Amino acid sequence: MFDLRPVGYVIGLLVTMLGAAMLLPLLIDLGEGLGHWPAFAESAMITMLVGGILSLSCANAVRQGLTIQQTFLLTTGVWLMLPVFGALPFVFGATEARYVDAFFEAMSGLTTTGSTVFSGLETLPKGLLLWRGILQWLGGIGIIVVAMVFLPELRVGGMQIFRSEGFDTFGKILPRATEISSRISVIYLTLTLVCAFAYLSSGMDAFDATVHAMTTIATGGFATHDASFEAFPAASEYVAIVFMLLAALPFVRFVQLSAGSARPLMQDTQIHAFFGTAIVIAGLIALWNLTQGGEIVGEITVRKALFNAVSLLTGTGYASTDYMQWSSFAIAVLFFTGLIGGCAGSTACSIKIFRYQLLFASIRSQLRKTRSPHGIFTPRYAGRPVGDDVLRSVMSFFMFFIVTLGVVAVLLGMTGLDFTTSVSGAAAALANIGPGLGDEIGPAGNFAGLNDTAKWLLAAAMLIGRLELLAVYAILTVQFWRT
Repeated sequence: MFDLRPVGYVIGLLVTMLGAAMLLPLLIDLGEGLGHWPAFAESAMITMLVGGILSLSCANAVRQGLTIQQTFLLTTGVWLMLPVFGALPFVFGATEARYVDAFFEAMSGLTTTGSTVFSGLETLPKGLLLWRGILQWLGGIGIIVVAMVFLPELRVGGMQIFRSEGFDTFGKILPRATEISSRISVIYLTLTLVCAFAYLSSGMDAFDATVHAMTTIATGGFATHDASFEAFPAASEYVAIVFMLLAALPFVRFVQLSAGSARPLMQDTQIHAFFGTAIVIAGLIALWNLTQGGEIVGEITVRKALFNAVSLLTGTGYASTDYMQWSSFAIAVLFFTGLIGGCAGSTACSIKIFRYQLLFASIRSQLRKTRSPHGIFTPRYAGRPVGDDVLRSVMSFFMFFIVTLGVVAVLLGMTGLDFTTSVSGAAAALANIGPGLGDEIGPAGNFAGLNDTAKWLLAAAMLIGRLELLAVYAILTVQFWRT
């Protein structure tokens, strides 16, 4: 049995930090003077106490590197344990939520999924609304570090092609994670502040601007109103579009840009494909809606199509209208849009653009081999040949994603949910999109009405999808524990 103490030490530190983060909404509620602050005081005390004890008890095993097994456990353990404690303010607070609902909300926040079980958001204490934003903001910066440090090291889903891109992490996971986190944090915080000022200028008040800046840069989608962006001026939608797109770009490019090198950002084929996909999907939906006539025409049609297409493509999950009222064609396009995702090394989720690029490169190579059996055709990505190990990893990811989506959808159907809710709910959770389809979990609804079993299944799917599936599945094998 390998040593679990280094894993426990890091998880304990992060749990303690999560407890410290609860002091911010505590101060907000204290300033409001409505008596909601004790919920955060109790939650913070429990969280910091448990996290502190765990980290202190494991501190004697701290070392510079982690084994592969420890790294797999750490990536999964962090995203499993933080929602356990992040749920406490919802249990003790004004929502008085049952733990299944509180855990669902916390998991949705930290995985930046954006699905919610709460309604009447306008009536909730500001501390709880801020806490939802903080959960997503922390989850967003956390997943960037995971995508840039851990997943390439673990060769998950083809991420190994980014191993040498900007950072060399082999054998130095903890020290490099600290270094990368510090450099990414500056960029992440800067984007959040600029986004908040932009929202403020667009007509939002200071509180809404702050919370939405957090959930936009995290591509999370938690809002402060049930109506999401329908509650704000049109200018706010344009601000959201810009920053959702920025947050879905590889953050290593922002680091390189801040160091004075703009060429990697401008020449990244992944970024080109991402923007091209966004333009095509938004244009297709806008043109289709315009040809259908109706009361919404012109600039509003284009804005609504662009906003909701970008929101689903990046996995943010905001809504500026109930697009379930659009045509079946537009709804189908939006559903599959959510299964595309943003760029690797960003806060965006789902399958990711680069995997589709590698898939198409492999298909193109196979077609050329079919026409010329004796030829040698090597798939390429960004002008570089792609190794068989990368292609196998990507194909495995696609296979696991499709199988997992089907299994989760079937299990949800067995709990009594209808077909649309089961399939779209499974996709929304596994791809960390946020809203599903239908009247219940669509853009105008929420997940409160689902049964408890369905909520636990969806929470598990959020975790699996956020950590790129294979990082979670690996620890469920017998071979993992034998090595």
